[in-house]
Amino acid sequence: MIMERINEPGDLQKLNLTKEELDELAQEIREFLIDKISITGGHLASNLGTVELTLALHLAFQIPKDKIIWDVGHQSYTHKILTGRKEGFDTLRQLGGMSGFPKTKESPCDAFNTGHSTTSISVGLGMAYARDIKKEDYSVISVIGDGALTGGMAYEALNNAAQLESNFIIVLNDNDMSISKNVGGVSAYLESIRTDVTYNNLKEDVSNTLSRIPVVGERIVQRISKTKSTIKQFVIPGMLFENMGITYLGPIDGHDTSQLIRVFLDAKRLKRAVIVHVRTQKGRGYEPAVKNPAKFHGIAPFDIATGLLKQKKTEATYTDVFARMLCNIAAKDDTIVGITAAMPDGTGMKRFAKEYPERFFDVGIAEEHAVTFAAGLAASGLKPVVAIYSSFLQRAYDQIVHDVCINDLPVIFAIDRAGLVGNDGETHQGVFDFSYMSSIPGMAIFAPKNKYEFMDGMDFAATYHHPISIRYPKGTAYTGLKEHRATIELGKSELLQEGKEIALLAVGTMVQTAMEVAQKLKQDGYEPTVINMRFIQPWDKQCVDKLNGTHKLVVTMEENVLNGGMGEKIAAYISEKNYSMQVLMIGIPNEFVEQGTISELKQILGIDRDGIIAKIKNR
Repeated sequence: MIMERINEPGDLQKLNLTKEELDELAQEIREFLIDKISITGGHLASNLGTVELTLALHLAFQIPKDKIIWDVGHQSYTHKILTGRKEGFDTLRQLGGMSGFPKTKESPCDAFNTGHSTTSISVGLGMAYARDIKKEDYSVISVIGDGALTGGMAYEALNNAAQLESNFIIVLNDNDMSISKNVGGVSAYLESIRTDVTYNNLKEDVSNTLSRIPVVGERIVQRISKTKSTIKQFVIPGMLFENMGITYLGPIDGHDTSQLIRVFLDAKRLKRAVIVHVRTQKGRGYEPAVKNPAKFHGIAPFDIATGLLKQKKTEATYTDVFARMLCNIAAKDDTIVGITAAMPDGTGMKRFAKEYPERFFDVGIAEEHAVTFAAGLAASGLKPVVAIYSSFLQRAYDQIVHDVCINDLPVIFAIDRAGLVGNDGETHQGVFDFSYMSSIPGMAIFAPKNKYEFMDGMDFAATYHHPISIRYPKGTAYTGLKEHRATIELGKSELLQEGKEIALLAVGTMVQTAMEVAQKLKQDGYEPTVINMRFIQPWDKQCVDKLNGTHKLVVTMEENVLNGGMGEKIAAYISEKNYSMQVLMIGIPNEFVEQGTISELKQILGIDRDGIIAKIKNR
């Protein structure tokens, strides 16, 4: 096998493979990826689509001297294979194993840590300017998907890139997908490029030759350039980029390695920013992934022969519960509208889209726009439900403050994947939303303890006339504590177990853990109180007042960083009131949490049952 001869950076170039051998290598890589990801899970469809593109980049450039910045980075698996990390795929996305995204500490061939979309052009432009200022000599290549071009940050970067007077290559990987199918004007624009005839630029060396003709040379070049520009206005949709001052090359067949190499070498000679538009097929080489690329974007272990998951989902997830409840409240209230940012499948909005298509909006990878768009809808009498993952909602903080909360608008934020998410690592852990949302005046924040409280919370939010967030985790919806279903009141907690000496004040997912801690403490002779806080803004100060005098230790429990979380608020209040109770804050340490299963991470962080009990007993 050719792959066996690639064990460290630079090995690919040393092999001097023929076109036929490169095609064979591409097939080997696809088979390797399918085999490994079927066992570990991971991002499959995007990686199968970029095999030839990655081979071409590694043949046209010198890695790690030249820098590749992968937007998001979930398509970098072939890059990892070519840079000596084949063996790491046995531990892909596992605790202590190889990351599913680029990691600078993992290899010098990873130029930048990525995990969120629409960042690569900005990063690459910064590196290109740094290279020029330091008078260094290397290429910078930013790879970005067509779906990421729905994000405004990409255009901010393109606008600045037009001013660059040295080489900077932007590879537009166009597969007509982000995670779900692309939407909007950018998608339509790129489709027009795909189906049109490409009109090639005049070669730079021709221009230089004509310029050297005495007296008339420069005028000839100017006349040809003007004529060429006029013609291109009519025949090349790529003029969007050309008019911004960025040279456009393409579209290029993203599965023709030889053609890709030639174009990259041409692009490398240009002393300005250049976009190389590459057409690829997501899921290429594996029919189930081609037919359903969204399903195989991020996939759990699966059977290669059928494409079916090895472990079928048997219980409803919180996302499933959200999908059903959203449709239920929409059936009773025709002002309810749904908004998501390129993730109708992941957020459960797909069901709402089918039942209420005229009230559903997928704005693409544009979280900032999603929030302010929701503000406009709310200001006009509608009730928007914005469903975005916790780690992605971080991008829209200013819009939440300025456009929703200052205007006191009834927008419901459905914050999915809140808390630890596991295998995607630090870029995706949703452990900051309590902190950043609770810093905003007027934002109510609710975190349900189980499936039933989540359902009641959705009903409550639908009748609440101010901004509100509902925070819920990844995974199966907890169905325990069904007997505790007190009516939801703004800012009111729920007493689950009355005791003395020790009070466990938990919120969201940590309520289940608190009950487990309480049960174990009882066996050891303690009588703990357990309170489900429900809201962290506004939060129930009266429940803390009632503890004073009968309890010596208050243990706050949350699946959020300690900085700015519920624990700090309760501790500050107890200090302000001069209560005699000590406070033990249980939460995520103020650090970035890497990959691993959620149970493994909780144990390491000391927020599982045994870790919390040990901390209580060591007080």
